[in-house]
Amino acid sequence: MKNLLLIDDDKELVSLLADFLTSAGFNIEVAYDGEQGLSKILSKNYNLILLDIIMPRMNGFEVLRLLRQKNDTPVLMLTNKSNEKDIQLALEMGADDYISKPFSEQELLKHIQAVLRYTEYKTGNTDNKVSHMDIELFPTQQQITCQGFTIELTSTELLLLEKFLTYPGKLLTRSDLSEQILGKKLQPSDRSIDMHLSNLKRKIPIRLDGQLRVKNIRGRGYIWLDEQEPIMQSG
Repeated sequence: MKNLLLIDDDKELVSLLADFLTSAGFNIEVAYDGEQGLSKILSKNYNLILLDIIMPRMNGFEVLRLLRQKNDTPVLMLTNKSNEKDIQLALEMGADDYISKPFSEQELLKHIQAVLRYTEYKTGNTDNKVSHMDIELFPTQQQITCQGFTIELTSTELLLLEKFLTYPGKLLTRSDLSEQILGKKLQPSDRSIDMHLSNLKRKIPIRLDGQLRVKNIRGRGYIWLDEQEPIMQSG
């Protein structure tokens, strides 16, 4: 049974989600403010943390910052759909994914399953290494090396990069990436994949030949550029 910690000051929402997730087979603990949540995090190991942003005593960003100084426990942020800056900041600080309020119980369950799937993938690949040009990717360590630099990645960024490096020069659609990496169907206003890719590109140094690493094919998806100009294929 997976141990989940839900940190949110909305007691009515917490009660509803705790009941639902318990019935879905999870062991749920709750905290109603950031300080209480951080105290629980530092005293016990969890498989996943569901973390609200706006809370009393300590907000979700501060909890996430302090958590990432200690460990890499997966974090699913509970965000306000209208505030894209908060979403971007959470991902940059090391959150593994986010879900925007209001959300359905089934939508939350899919996000949880996707993030847990990332963790299981990482721990299940002990010796695998994916190489392409100046990049070497190590799934277990959740990092890459590029041009002599070691770069830490979130679980989502790691799976996204591995997908690109496995199919260099091929068109990967946003809908396929959303389903295969995030475990959810792409919605018209969903920019999750774009945000994760934007963070990934910021972490990786530019190519020594000055060319872009990834090309946006408007309305279709992305191509991770190979040494040669890529042939547009689906992969």
